[in-house]
Amino acid sequence: MMTTIRCRVGKLMKLHQLQALIASAESGSIRAAARSLGISQAAVTRALRELETAQQLPLFIRTPSGLNFTEYGKVLLTHARLVLKQLEHAQTELDHLRGQAKGRLCVGITPWVALTFLPDVVLAFRARMPEVKLELFESLMAVAQPLLRDGSMDFAIGQLHLSQATQEFACQPLLDYQTSVLVRQGHPRQGVRSIHDLLDQPWTLNYAPDGHAALMQELFWKHGAQIDEERIVRAHSLAMLQMLVERADMCTWGPAILGTAPPFLGRLACLRLAEQFEPRQLSIVTRRNGALSNAAVCFTECLLEVIKRHARSAKKEDRQLFETLRLLV
Repeated sequence: MMTTIRCRVGKLMKLHQLQALIASAESGSIRAAARSLGISQAAVTRALRELETAQQLPLFIRTPSGLNFTEYGKVLLTHARLVLKQLEHAQTELDHLRGQAKGRLCVGITPWVALTFLPDVVLAFRARMPEVKLELFESLMAVAQPLLRDGSMDFAIGQLHLSQATQEFACQPLLDYQTSVLVRQGHPRQGVRSIHDLLDQPWTLNYAPDGHAALMQELFWKHGAQIDEERIVRAHSLAMLQMLVERADMCTWGPAILGTAPPFLGRLACLRLAEQFEPRQLSIVTRRNGALSNAAVCFTECLLEVIKRHARSAKKEDRQLFETLRLLV
């Protein structure tokens, strides 16, 4: 039976049309979309034409280099991905009820969590749900937000600014963590005691597109510090931040735990500045009103268990971790 979805104006969007739309966007051409779906080019073309006709809107423009999506097409594409993701969640839960816990789980993990708690979490999750395909992103929120938005990522473990949380994302707080300005061990300015003594230095920072003002306010502006933003290199991965700090003598700002977590122990120094920074909150970040699958719930339960176990531990390395962390759950 053909699966259909009724939109507000009463037109019917069929599941195979949404699949053709997504495949065309991801592959960049009708030919490649047909190949990925295992159907003919004519079938893909027909599905896309039917979708445009039903909506009475131009969804894409054909060019010699492939397909370019219109604003209408981009909006529909985002929702199409969410629809298919929710159907995938439903199938996974039905499989779980019938004793076949298969499916796929995609999770974004903020880098410092990947360096500390993640291995134990993955072991616990694989023991409980070995049939679920687990996909992990080293995910700063600048990377995670668009993937959460279009449904490609189930949830993220990271820090989200409050203004973002109230709009399209929901947060379940896990713990607070302290932040610090960090430089390489032996940096010429390692002994300074004010952010004002670092304004002439090169910086590398990470932030989401809508998080620039909040970061600048927290790091510089509220302390009366004005920096020439041409000094700032925006980096989108922890590896790039690390290389720029260690090899280009740049300053950065981030979780203080990076100064004690492997592989940074003995390589990065947290500066003891007079200026104080508000603790950041590590949360489980999801799309607002989005339902988590059983696999996602299981992963979050494993994460909470691992964090609490480390918080109770008497081991020296665990005590060092929780010098800059405060459990909220």
